[in-house]
Amino acid sequence: MAIRTAVLVPVALLGLVAGAVWWWAVLRLALVPEHAGVIEGAVAAGGWGLSLLPVHVSAARGGVTRASRRRRSDGISDPS
Repeated sequence: MAIRTAVLVPVALLGLVAGAVWWWAVLRLALVPEHAGVIEGAVAAGGWGLSLLPVHVSAARGGVTRASRRRRSDGISDPS
């Protein structure tokens, strides 16, 4: 449990910092576009692009399901 917490805290802090930087860039582009530069535009576009990734891109936690075993064995996708 301690190892999981030791890994989770820095990852959560990194996410918060990245979110703060993204919001800074977006607000700077929206409120003072004449002073915003290429860096702000790249940060805002990059964060927006990451938000388009579907949730199912992450790895599955569970084991092999019955349906996936069936698909692998006969090469036909399951209709249900």
